[in-house]
Amino acid sequence: MKNPLPRLASAMLFLCAALACAAPASAQDWAKAILDKSPRHQEWVKVKYDNRTVDAFVVYPEVSHRAPVVLLIHEIFGLSDWARSQADDLAAMGYIVIAPDLLSGFGPNGGGTSAFPDQQSIIKAVSGLDPATITADLNATADYALKFPSANGKLAVIGFCWGGGQSFRFATTRQNLSAAFVFYGPPPPAGAMKNITAPVYGFYGGSDARISATVPDAQTAMAAAGKKYDTVIYDGAGHGFMRAGEDPTNANPANTTARTQALASLKALLGKM
Repeated sequence: MKNPLPRLASAMLFLCAALACAAPASAQDWAKAILDKSPRHQEWVKVKYDNRTVDAFVVYPEVSHRAPVVLLIHEIFGLSDWARSQADDLAAMGYIVIAPDLLSGFGPNGGGTSAFPDQQSIIKAVSGLDPATITADLNATADYALKFPSANGKLAVIGFCWGGGQSFRFATTRQNLSAAFVFYGPPPPAGAMKNITAPVYGFYGGSDARISATVPDAQTAMAAAGKKYDTVIYDGAGHGFMRAGEDPTNANPANTTARTQALASLKALLGKM
């Protein structure tokens, strides 16, 4: 009879690896701690349109002038503590940031992201969202924020992971965008790119071939449509490097480097609005 210990050890190693991959998205006490220490005003608002209500998280910058609005689209993990802390990071740059919970009303008992029992159920729910509803939610949320007395009328969209793909897709439907920022998200169909009116900026991980492999074809299609699409691929960085790059448990220094460099680029590009 063969020794079962090697097989057991392999199984345990696989389990530990799986847990390690899940930890950055699910165990986000560090992100909540960062958010709780922020000096900026944060609030939850209810965006109502037709027969739907979307809960959204808003962070205001500490500035003396009216500011542009940044619409933030969360990862496939829903409107997590990290997504909200990223909204605060952007507000610190001088922008009004509104982040809708696109799972609003779709959770247990009509709740949103926080109502789901675990991460896998959140991923499944986000993956099953209707694109038409997503677009309507994003438009309603953007319109809501643009009416703030402190908003100056300019609008940008930024998304991460699943939200990065939605940011790129939203740019094909929204005509008054000043810019669209795509963090490691897939592109929309090439035929839809002709409808884009804003410059698109893409940020990708060099070790994230599932997404970064789509960049060359997207560049070709955007160029053929006469659209601006500037991209950067960070060597050694993995998928989700903006989150992983500040996670205390991150074991890949390339993620931290990519996050630092991407934030600097993002701040410069937003400043051009």
